[in-house]
Amino acid sequence: MFSIRFRFKSTGTLLLWLLFLAAELNAQEISLAGAWSCRLDPDNKGVQERWYEQRFELPVRLPGTLDDNGIGEKPTLSDDSLTKQVLLNLTRKHRYIGVAWYRKEVEIPAHWRDKDVELFLERVLWEARVWVDGREMGMQESLSTPQRFNMGVLKPGRHSIVLRVDNSKKYDISGPQNFAHAYTDGTQIIWNGVIGRMTIRALEKCRVTTVQVFPDIEKGTISVRSGVVNTLDQNRKVELEYAIFYGDKLLSRQRQPLMLAPGGIQLVQTIPVRNPQTWDEFNPALYRLRLSIKTDGSTKTEPCWVSFGMRKFSGEQGLLHLNGRRIFLRGTLESAIFPLSGYPPMDRDGWLKVFASARAYGLNHLRFHSWCPPKAAFEVADSLGFYLQVENPLWITNLGQDKNIIRFISEEAARILNEYGNHPSFAFWSMGNELEGDFDYLHALVDSLKKVDSRRLYASTSFSFMGGHGAGPEPGDDFFVSQWTNSGWLRGQGIFNDQPPAFDKDYSASLRGLNVPVISHEIGQYSVYPKLDEIGKYQGVLDPLNFKAIRKDLERKGLDHLWPAYTTASGALAAALYKEEIERALKTKGFSGFQLLDLHDFPGQGTALVGLLDAFWDSKGIIAASEFRQFCSPVVPLARFPKAVFQSDEKFQASIEIAN
Repeated sequence: MFSIRFRFKSTGTLLLWLLFLAAELNAQEISLAGAWSCRLDPDNKGVQERWYEQRFELPVRLPGTLDDNGIGEKPTLSDDSLTKQVLLNLTRKHRYIGVAWYRKEVEIPAHWRDKDVELFLERVLWEARVWVDGREMGMQESLSTPQRFNMGVLKPGRHSIVLRVDNSKKYDISGPQNFAHAYTDGTQIIWNGVIGRMTIRALEKCRVTTVQVFPDIEKGTISVRSGVVNTLDQNRKVELEYAIFYGDKLLSRQRQPLMLAPGGIQLVQTIPVRNPQTWDEFNPALYRLRLSIKTDGSTKTEPCWVSFGMRKFSGEQGLLHLNGRRIFLRGTLESAIFPLSGYPPMDRDGWLKVFASARAYGLNHLRFHSWCPPKAAFEVADSLGFYLQVENPLWITNLGQDKNIIRFISEEAARILNEYGNHPSFAFWSMGNELEGDFDYLHALVDSLKKVDSRRLYASTSFSFMGGHGAGPEPGDDFFVSQWTNSGWLRGQGIFNDQPPAFDKDYSASLRGLNVPVISHEIGQYSVYPKLDEIGKYQGVLDPLNFKAIRKDLERKGLDHLWPAYTTASGALAAALYKEEIERALKTKGFSGFQLLDLHDFPGQGTALVGLLDAFWDSKGIIAASEFRQFCSPVVPLARFPKAVFQSDEKFQASIEIAN
């Protein structure tokens, strides 16, 4: 026998320590973040050789990637010449594509006895298989959503968890050059590892598995569709409690008694939300639903919390509306541009930088080009009133030739809906970027999603170059994103090169005959000369060899002292053109918005330095946010006049209007 003595300075300190100890002893979730061991499997022989029963030698930290841990092949490229390969992308300092194995020992606490245990991996690229103590728990695949593995009942004590992560391309969702931003080495890299939350969690035998909240602002109600499971082999009398909060205030509470048979059931419950505060960019009002289960008179199980907003998007008379009022999207792309980590931030702080920068420049909308962001992005957008367009991980020109792609995308869409469908910021959903191929499948996919979930607007594709498509909305589309219509251009690239500046023009003629909201596709794309002092900011897993090669080329020519002037001059032209683009869109009465390419740089897929901000969402000093907001805001004064140059004896006349 032995004893341990602690000395506390005050009773309050002792109480806090006891509360912390009690919480730890009763914790229902254990983080797996920290030290793991790893072994690379480039020949894919680990399963055959039963690596799931072996120990590994290579230390790594998870969550994270092999790139984070400095593991993988080093590049052979150099910055000595302006080759296509150097200029195509930022360069990974370490690169590994294939199978990697990860192992960790965990301790299951005594109070988890007889409970189911779930492993939670927030994001894996692309496939994970799991073994516990040498027993396989299954395989899952996704590019967009968490992977959850029910490991059954684990006895208290030490257990080994082994992950086999394969980041090889399972299905060709992004073409031979891997352009879809969910799977690319553009700026999100094809990383191997696990990012975000990694936990094991004790599950009650009777528990809530899914909750989807459908608001109805006209009726002032929500419809709660929930899945409840009973893993016992006998009936269990339970009581479900629904509680709605606005801030910290409890608004209402309902109870639903239920005899729960073994297995799972789906429930629907309608709950009033009196005098609802509607959610939009000016008032991002958020409610919370707490759904908990009480079994056989015992205390409640750990509740399930869901955040939601009372809002409704629609497209009356071909114009975009939110809660019955017209809105206009002032948007830009987010193409998985994360040059320090090579993967998206998985916490709120990382996304606050993105959305705060976009808001400072007058935007209210982000389009996630051929990928779906993680939970933290939706949460920040919810809190700030941003309207998000999410896309399936798809950018190909031969959709339908491979039935495995069809199956994967259909299943991935269902996963995205179940995981992120409650977020009010999840306003628009396109099936992919510039798709070509089997449009009958895309129509069917849109139709099936709309039948299941009417909380957002859907489109078959964000534009298409395929003949017979792209110039008008597809059947069943709720909104239309395009560069042009059968009647003309919807963006400046098709006009500014051919016509002298004119400020009395808009896109009204191009909208004839369209009956859904129209949003212009990837407008801008005006290149700015590289800001070469940006090189020092690349302190992560990606090396800016493209920037360095340009700097060396200037040095060889004796021109390196001129790059600041080049950046300033090209930036001034780009800012003027972006202003003209945006004002022309705002002058078009039948328009519903624009999507820039881009407010910030995309140093991938050809080094597209088309931003007024750099890839880190920092200003290049080209135009201040306050100046940009003068022509990109909820309310903008506009003037129409026919040309840019006037003689001294000409009279200047303009008509004045307000975009509001």
